[in-house]
Amino acid sequence: MGKRRVVVTGMGAVTPIGISVKEYWQGLLDGRNGVDLITHFDTTNFDTKFAAEVKNFNPENYFDKKTLKRLDPFTQFALVSAQEAIEDSLLNLDKINKDRVGVIFGSGIGGLEALKTEHFKYFQAKNPNVISPFFVPMMIADLAAGQISIKYGFKGPNYATTSACATSSHAIADAFMLIQRGNADIMVTGGSEASVSEMAIAGFNAMKALSTWNDRYKEASRPFDKDRNGFVMGEGAGTIILEELNHALNRGAKIYAEISGIGLTGDAYHITAPAPGGEGAVRSMREAILDAGLKPEDIDHINAHGTSTPYNDVNETKAIKTVFGEHAYKLVVNSTKSMTGHLLGAAGGIEAIATVLAIYNDIIPPTINLTNPDPECDLNYSPLKATKKTVRAAISNTFGFGGHNASLLFKKFEE
Repeated sequence: MGKRRVVVTGMGAVTPIGISVKEYWQGLLDGRNGVDLITHFDTTNFDTKFAAEVKNFNPENYFDKKTLKRLDPFTQFALVSAQEAIEDSLLNLDKINKDRVGVIFGSGIGGLEALKTEHFKYFQAKNPNVISPFFVPMMIADLAAGQISIKYGFKGPNYATTSACATSSHAIADAFMLIQRGNADIMVTGGSEASVSEMAIAGFNAMKALSTWNDRYKEASRPFDKDRNGFVMGEGAGTIILEELNHALNRGAKIYAEISGIGLTGDAYHITAPAPGGEGAVRSMREAILDAGLKPEDIDHINAHGTSTPYNDVNETKAIKTVFGEHAYKLVVNSTKSMTGHLLGAAGGIEAIATVLAIYNDIIPPTINLTNPDPECDLNYSPLKATKKTVRAAISNTFGFGGHNASLLFKKFEE
């Protein structure tokens, strides 16, 4: 028996440029900029005063007050994006076998807001009895997956992944493999992050990873641009529904694309810097192409990790050229982080959605702010405006601190 085929049948998004896949996708095509001054806390003493926050998100539109007291923002984002994805998939929750539906949902950091709140309460009162009984389940990173599973009664494989910026892509890769090998028929997968907070901004500032263009913050997220000087923090969640092909066909599901290859590698090099020449990224992209049974020239588009950091963008460009040779110059590469900022553990979720929709609609969103290209970054990054192109197959790259590399390969669905 050959490997079971896996398709994408639903998607949901909570992003800095839109709270729904429709709004998010239109925002990407329009080049909407999600970066603005931080509102979550007072930035007076911070080197970076801007981020890509989720806008107009009122939790009370989705949860009652009692429930809200038990959910960190990262879990709120996860539940809202999962609900949209499940509704989009048109799954009949009364008819499916919920023992065969699983949830793998990651977060790079987890409940940072809950940790901050309870930590402050304790040190103010010096009394352990002030700590909320919901503190631990609000903070731990697996509770987004747990809460989705509990809400819908999904009893298949259920856990979280954590691999920094590669978190969501690892979740999607694991979900893909579990369906392939027959452990589940449907997987709800992706990632969520809500880390625009004092400790995260201060921490990334301390390691000089964030842009500090406070006077030009709208232009600060500028992947592949010569003037880039660090990433811009984002927040939100992305969920996709993966489904075994025959299960999807039998219920007449809408199929956006097929996921047909994954590449997972480790740099074994440095805690934060990528391996020279993007060596780990080279292997992850090659693995994804090989896993899908394709050739490099079959790929039309890459949604790049594209963080707007000095190291990443050059190394990723070198890696693409190593893998694709002359074909690298025929690819359309883009970085949607130019618009959304970097959602850390949730990046792979929303970027998988962008990659799938580029295939489904044959249009590739732009890389905004790319006005002064780095001579070492000399590929077609769809600068400033969307590119119309038939996209047969595409790769979404995510690379995390710790040397974690994940490449997901999606292609047009053909029976």
